[in-house]
Amino acid sequence: MKERLILFTIVFGLGVFIYIFQSYFNTVWGLAFLCACMFIYASLSNLAYKIKTRQLSKYPQIVNPDYKPFVSILIPAHNEESVITATIENILKLDYENFEIIVIDDRSTDNTASIIKSLEQKYEKVTALIRTPDAFPGKSAVLNDAFKLAKGEAILVFDADATVDPDFLTKMIPHLEPKDVGAVQARKVIRNKNQNLLTRCQNNEYTMDAHFQVSRDSVKGAVELRGNGELIKRQAIESINGWNNYTIVDDLDMSTRLHIKGWDIRFCLDAVVYEEGITYIKPLFRQRRRWLEGTIRRYLEYSGAALRSRDMSPVAKIDMVAYISEFIMPMWFLIEILIRGSKVILRDASPHTLYSSIFIGCIIGFGFFLAARYALRRYDFMPRLDATFEALETSIYLFIIWFPLVLFICFKILFMKKDMNWGKTAHGLVLEEEASIKAFIRKELEKTKNYTKEYTEKLKQVLAEKGER
Repeated sequence: MKERLILFTIVFGLGVFIYIFQSYFNTVWGLAFLCACMFIYASLSNLAYKIKTRQLSKYPQIVNPDYKPFVSILIPAHNEESVITATIENILKLDYENFEIIVIDDRSTDNTASIIKSLEQKYEKVTALIRTPDAFPGKSAVLNDAFKLAKGEAILVFDADATVDPDFLTKMIPHLEPKDVGAVQARKVIRNKNQNLLTRCQNNEYTMDAHFQVSRDSVKGAVELRGNGELIKRQAIESINGWNNYTIVDDLDMSTRLHIKGWDIRFCLDAVVYEEGITYIKPLFRQRRRWLEGTIRRYLEYSGAALRSRDMSPVAKIDMVAYISEFIMPMWFLIEILIRGSKVILRDASPHTLYSSIFIGCIIGFGFFLAARYALRRYDFMPRLDATFEALETSIYLFIIWFPLVLFICFKILFMKKDMNWGKTAHGLVLEEEASIKAFIRKELEKTKNYTKEYTEKLKQVLAEKGER
């Protein structure tokens, strides 16, 4: 009810503001001003990153070789029989010795539980936790259960399809040492990015996210955890009483609560966690719907606490407000179109008044394009022409997915009942497709073999009959 009331106040206030503003000014300039503020903030963040990079080149970060906390690696798994073995065996190759792995079977209906039990018997560092069918659902509840067993001074969370390089923890740990740092997030990269258009756009989206995270980290803004590849201090987790069981985005919810408590979150660009991209549009929309709903709901839920917090830094507060403006923009644009459209229908304005709103929509899309191209050039070292083409398709992809979903989620919060539909992301689709292709090839080879055998026998029979004659 609280979230609904706050969102209704925002939407109603925005609508009244735009209606009154339209009576005296061109509201397009207001939306343009919002875009300009976002551009200026992004430019300042980018400048801070460049200054920080130059300082580090002159005065490199001093790494304390004695800081080697014991790390508990938590891997929730729900119906992950196709990927979980490869994930655990990959993580066991870390060159950081001081760690344990706790794999949690979350009420799976496939062979996940039996697989992780066998891995527990095979590897000394692996512990299996099997949750009962009546256990509280959701990733947060899974992590809370595993946290009770964890021995580590730091907790590292991976998805069930994660793979990393051996030096992953070696790169992450130094960033966690400062007393005010509560967590560190690694860069996420799509492992099967070249599979199709969707996976390529997802990887480019992740590259853009890395760019924004680096910028936020440079100004000590509100860097966010991303669920996969997040390293968190035990002390920080205990200070906020663990994960929130009643959220559908455990990572974003925890990020905001850590910032409110005064903890800093850092971003480690050099540490990369690889995950499987979604290959089909329907599950992709389901995943992004969950992410966006969780993002908007946690802002509505914690907005008051963030503004009142004396521990949260002013920069983190400003950064959070700047990020929220991304979700206000689609609502502003829609209200703008509705008001102007109604005036045209009622003949209070001419049709050309809609052109300026459409022009602003193009500006928003162009902003996506510029951000994508810049990120692809800087972090993926992509050639100019390739970066331009992929930035164009990625900006279209983001506009198609992000814009309507934001509006749908706002509608859902306002008029629909809240649910805990976690919307699990399907893993192992690539492996399943490969297995399906291999099975098809085996089947066709078997057909060919049988056909060849039959043809050979018939040929022998014909030759034998000719020989008798």
